[in-house]
Amino acid sequence: MIRVPMDQNSSKNVTDEIDQRIIEALRLDGRRPFTKIAADLGISEASVRQRVAHLINTQVMQIVAVTNPMKMGFSHASMLGIHIAGEHLLAAMAEIAQFEEVIYLILCSGRFDALAEVVCQDSDHFLQFLTQKLYKVSGVQKAETLTYLRVYKQNDLAFLSQARLLPSKQPLQRIPQVED
Repeated sequence: MIRVPMDQNSSKNVTDEIDQRIIEALRLDGRRPFTKIAADLGISEASVRQRVAHLINTQVMQIVAVTNPMKMGFSHASMLGIHIAGEHLLAAMAEIAQFEEVIYLILCSGRFDALAEVVCQDSDHFLQFLTQKLYKVSGVQKAETLTYLRVYKQNDLAFLSQARLLPSKQPLQRIPQVED
């Protein structure tokens, strides 16, 4: 799977249409051979290899293995809206980020100070996470739990939980060749 990091400090578009199509091909299958991507897009394998290296080196994307928490025995998934006392905010975020149950954590504005996506084996594990970990973090005042009942849509562009449950079946479109 390809993860395209969100850089909130830069709105400059550093990719072109070919880069976007290479990224999409790798989103569909992160192990897809460069020769097949090149053939599908009508460009050389060397060009694909060079572009992928550039996208990785400039931190536009990274290629990572993504697991399905349900298949790994984690049947309880929740989003937590967390209230944290202002003077403890950054230290609390750093500590919460270390918990293995937390798979996604963002500092935000609005109703909550933080949103955390949490996966646990079951309700008992989740209760233990809340009482033995989260509520022991200095500054955490309370958390509102939104338990996942069923996921209806999840794609690579979602900011929450970059994991994909079902692979996309969209075919690649060939880039038209420009004649000189």
